[in-house]
Amino acid sequence: MNPVLVNVWRGNAIESRHRGSVAVVRSDGQFLLSIGDVLHHTFPRSSIKFLQAIPFVESGAVEHFALGSEHIAIACASHNGESVHHDLVADWLERIGLDANDLECGASMPMHQATQFEMLGRGDGPTRVHHNCSGKHLGLLSTCVHCGEATKDYRLYSNAAQQRWLSVLESMSNSRVMQLPWGYDGCGIPCVALPLQRIALAMARFADASGQPDERKEAIRRIQASVAEHPYLVAGKERLCTELMHQLAPKLLVKVGAEGCYTACLPEQGVGIALKMDDGGGVAAQVALGAVLNMLGVLDEQVLQSLAEYITPTLTNSRGDVIGRVEGSSEWQQVGVKEQLPLLLN
Repeated sequence: MNPVLVNVWRGNAIESRHRGSVAVVRSDGQFLLSIGDVLHHTFPRSSIKFLQAIPFVESGAVEHFALGSEHIAIACASHNGESVHHDLVADWLERIGLDANDLECGASMPMHQATQFEMLGRGDGPTRVHHNCSGKHLGLLSTCVHCGEATKDYRLYSNAAQQRWLSVLESMSNSRVMQLPWGYDGCGIPCVALPLQRIALAMARFADASGQPDERKEAIRRIQASVAEHPYLVAGKERLCTELMHQLAPKLLVKVGAEGCYTACLPEQGVGIALKMDDGGGVAAQVALGAVLNMLGVLDEQVLQSLAEYITPTLTNSRGDVIGRVEGSSEWQQVGVKEQLPLLLN
């Protein structure tokens, strides 16, 4: 059983406990931190979108369609569906000569609640452009068009569009992807389950691409630069990914995934991070990520305070009274980083 990583307090008693696992790995495979069962097969969901964007950049589609760093960033996004995200996706569709019906992610309302209310107030309903994964799908579609492939059914496991990023994941994680459990993600494309330590290894190799072929090194460099330059496109307003990267990129790059997943990487140290909350709790995952980054010396006091609403949130009732808190458990005091990293902000 995985340890309790996050506690939810109501008054002076613990109301809920969230168990999970964490792996922090260097690009050579050396563990810096291991908590819980890091060999358990885990669906990383959207937390590996940085890796899924690699074939899109490697293919030459960015140059072919005169796309920019903002398009690379939103290809890595689980975006809010705010107007800046919607407009960029709509523009991108025009550039490659397709429309929203070619997206196979399905229609969705924006993740951002205020944007939802604005749409509903205008009488607008769900669209495929507003889906939080529409940028990833456009990266897949653009590569298909550039390579002269049919775009219909690009979402299927056997399609070349999916096999390209699965091949990247296999190489980066040192896994046999075709032997891994798999299913379909919420946006319609395949997802595979691999050990948490392998997810962290893939992110470490994304952080430090020195062992990769030249073409992949360049693709990774461009993806890192793009998400660091456009953190708002990767998530949006009131999102931890955007807030962390706004303050700390390019030294820290972060990506959320559904069901309590996060990945992160420290390019200067060549370190990859992967975590999963057993119950899929999103708030608990944010708190756990904050605890990991704090343990690694990534967050100084100013950053900790500025991100308190995400990584040490308080609970309020309908009156606005503070009635509890969510915080890391004592488990974090019982484990240590095997090698002290230099403070990221020094």
